[in-house]
Amino acid sequence: MDDAEKTNGHVIDRDKLHGDFPTQFQEPAFWEELGRTVAAFGFIEGELAKAIYALTGVKEFDPKGDPEAFNAWIKTLEKALTDQLGALIMTYDKALTENPRTKEHDFSRLIAELKEAKEIRNALCHGSWGKPDDQGRTVPKFVRRGLQIFETPVDVAFFKQTRAALREIICDILDSVTMVGYKFPGSDSPGEQLWPDPATLTVV
Repeated sequence: MDDAEKTNGHVIDRDKLHGDFPTQFQEPAFWEELGRTVAAFGFIEGELAKAIYALTGVKEFDPKGDPEAFNAWIKTLEKALTDQLGALIMTYDKALTENPRTKEHDFSRLIAELKEAKEIRNALCHGSWGKPDDQGRTVPKFVRRGLQIFETPVDVAFFKQTRAALREIICDILDSVTMVGYKFPGSDSPGEQLWPDPATLTVV
């Protein structure tokens, strides 16, 4: 192709980009707080998986006499290891509902708080961060299903407030297992341990 026939296009000069592109507009403290908050959400996912293990593992069945039921439980545990927060909340809610020891307790508030936290988590993890306003706040560009737009300005104070709420949720998840008499998997909590600690299991 002759030069005259080439499109008069352009490419980005990578050498002129800011060293921290595309995160150069917020202060380092903002990104640290975001990272800590995202890590807290990840911790919740891990604790939900352990709670599901404890709450569903008390069902009595004979692995040899009823292999289908046993295999179904194993599938539940496998999903708990791979599911993200939304699916984990649904499985956890089902585990609470079906466990005979939880009938005396109302976990509806905890489930509602988890679902609300999930929406914040999705915006923080998947949103696109633009320039902050003059108060250091940024509204991440994130649209939920149903075309619902996340409109909350986010700053360092927002992250700290969110983590404070997440700490309460984490404790409530642990309590949902220990308050009905079970040992929380992977912890030194008191309570009944009906299955080997998952941390000690060897995968062959």
